[in-house]
Amino acid sequence: MGRADVDAFRELRDALRRLAALVTDDTRALAATDIDVRPAVTKINDAVTAGSHWPQLDLRGGRLERRSAGTATAARRSLSTVATEAIDLFAGDDALRLRACYAPGCVLYFVQNPLRRQWCSTACGNRAGAARHYRRHHT
Repeated sequence: MGRADVDAFRELRDALRRLAALVTDDTRALAATDIDVRPAVTKINDAVTAGSHWPQLDLRGGRLERRSAGTATAARRSLSTVATEAIDLFAGDDALRLRACYAPGCVLYFVQNPLRRQWCSTACGNRAGAARHYRRHHT
């Protein structure tokens, strides 16, 4: 994987964060949802098409195996797969359960399952509880 591939993944990550902030109405300062999100949509659509590939069957040792064929490099196929999953997330049923994690210092998003879940991980829940305890006892 070359420098251009690394840059493409970083740009895709930034586009995903911008759209996740929009979908979740994220109020954190880093999310700044008042910025135009059209470039992020374009970046995801471009990433999907960059990885032209299709499934193929191989017969090896009497067994059928699946492989990918196409004109794209492995990195571009991976980029396309991530972008495809993002489209399914942002435009699918799970978009309604996508949340921003508001634990101190966290910048992540998560799909809320179960519905009572408030943090992206147990560690973030513990950090949030410790911060609440500290605020109550150290004003």
